[in-house]
Amino acid sequence: MHAKGRPSVNKLLNIAILVIALLVCTAAAPAAVEDKPLSAIVQAKTVERAAAAVVAAGGEVTHRLTIIDAVGARLEPGQIAALSSIDSEVRVYANRTAEIAKKSGNGSSRGRGKEKQIEKKGLDTVYASLIEADKLHPQGIDGRGVTIALLDTGIWTQGSMIEQGIAENTDGGERILAQYNAIDDLEATGSILEQNLAGVEAADRSGHGTHVASVATSSYKAKLRGNDRKFNGIAPNADLVMVRAFDEDGVGTYLDVIRGVDWVVQNRERFGIRVLNLSFSAEPQSYYWDDPLNQAVMEAWRAGIVVVASAGNRGPDAMTIGVPGNVPYVITVGAMSDAASNSPADDFLASFSSTGPTVEGFVKPEVVAPGGHVMGLMSPSARIAVEHPEYHDGASYFTMSGTSQAAAVVSGVAALVLQYDPTLTPDDVKCRLMSAARPAALKDLDGNLVLAYSVFQQGAGLVNARYAVFGLTTGCANRGLDIDLDLAGEQHFGGLANRDEDGTYFLMGLEGDGFIWNDTFVWSDGYKFHQGYAWADGFIWSDAFIWSDEYSWSDAFIWSDAFIWSDALSAPMSINVWVEQE
Repeated sequence: MHAKGRPSVNKLLNIAILVIALLVCTAAAPAAVEDKPLSAIVQAKTVERAAAAVVAAGGEVTHRLTIIDAVGARLEPGQIAALSSIDSEVRVYANRTAEIAKKSGNGSSRGRGKEKQIEKKGLDTVYASLIEADKLHPQGIDGRGVTIALLDTGIWTQGSMIEQGIAENTDGGERILAQYNAIDDLEATGSILEQNLAGVEAADRSGHGTHVASVATSSYKAKLRGNDRKFNGIAPNADLVMVRAFDEDGVGTYLDVIRGVDWVVQNRERFGIRVLNLSFSAEPQSYYWDDPLNQAVMEAWRAGIVVVASAGNRGPDAMTIGVPGNVPYVITVGAMSDAASNSPADDFLASFSSTGPTVEGFVKPEVVAPGGHVMGLMSPSARIAVEHPEYHDGASYFTMSGTSQAAAVVSGVAALVLQYDPTLTPDDVKCRLMSAARPAALKDLDGNLVLAYSVFQQGAGLVNARYAVFGLTTGCANRGLDIDLDLAGEQHFGGLANRDEDGTYFLMGLEGDGFIWNDTFVWSDGYKFHQGYAWADGFIWSDAFIWSDEYSWSDAFIWSDAFIWSDALSAPMSINVWVEQE
């Protein structure tokens, strides 16, 4: 038994060694391949044992990942082969890549063609109103006292200062408590000026991190007529911790992302971190419990941090939820679009939004949020803005779509919920968000409301901040799960979803149109997200049971109990492409 009860993987090491040998034999320059060090994650019973094994094999330790009892290492193929003889309980994973979940906007964004005539700090971002967060702000429910950690590409800096709408709360007070560069393992705290002069390279050359932070927390107000000046962000007074783990191309490695999650968990009490936003994704290569990034995310949830993850942008096909959104405990968010209109009747689920179920049978996403042509702050010199200037207003705002933005909305809502009731656990917050959501529905021939999209597509529906904050529902999330046993490797869990011989997905033990779905469903019409829809079976569809392999699709996947980790030597794991928003 090694790290936290996870099973030994001598078989995995043998597979990895065999694959490496085949690569060496078939390469054009075998000697060059054999000499080339590989970046890997080495896991053992303790961090010290993992590090000792790497050193004994002649490799180099590059990262200490206490959160999962592992180290990052640079190892040659022969050194990897030696690890099993040094410590039979060592586990080796490739240092895979993940990318931020972004998509471009489109020409129909509100205010398009007018932005340059409006003050740069005065655009109406709309999404706060769509989920009714704007009704909470006048009541003082604005995220104050809650810290959101955003693990992304960094933050927009101008000289030695940070963009004001993100750096300051509504009172003009500084609210970025710390910046951490997980790539170089550097931290900066103190005043914002001190942080930016500390030599910690956390500047956002991509633009994605700034945009996500803006959606969640911007303190700017729209320059609307009269006194109706609405905040741009969902939680405009929340504090922030910025963790940079992705480069200007939006690409990050497992090692750096896990180190970023580890830092957040270790510093959660120091900075009051209650919410962690993960607006990125990678294609699953193992069951959820065996992925090292997922293990770190589960540790964050167990530590009391509400983890919000993007579903991914590989929709509309079924079973496209990415890592770490496939973790059953966390809040996974899909994207809807408001069709660039003020009417809720034509809202629709974005076709790019990834859809469940997961391989383990869990319904994902849990909720959806605004993710179509979302307006937020971004430097005009950021890489995304330079590559897509047609979506930038030339001053401060950029229009972008994706489940990244949807996740940021929900992170902001989670901060509002925790401000109102700081005693809530992550499971409680997840329950409140799900129970307050409004599913997309339409009236049948008898005038009854029926789901417009299956739970596999929209989960519980569109998040609603007002109902989530004032809700009283408890005990509806993560029923049947046990995170302690899961992380100890003693039990793992599956959900109720399955698929029949005709390719139709269904929920075992449940009946109803919303619980049956074929992924040939066409995304076309708009539907209203109804608060009045009654869930006949509550959220029993989100329940779990002890894992078994009796899923009809299980034979379609190559993994058994771990990564075939050498696959990552040749192909990055990415789900993100730039497409026009419908």
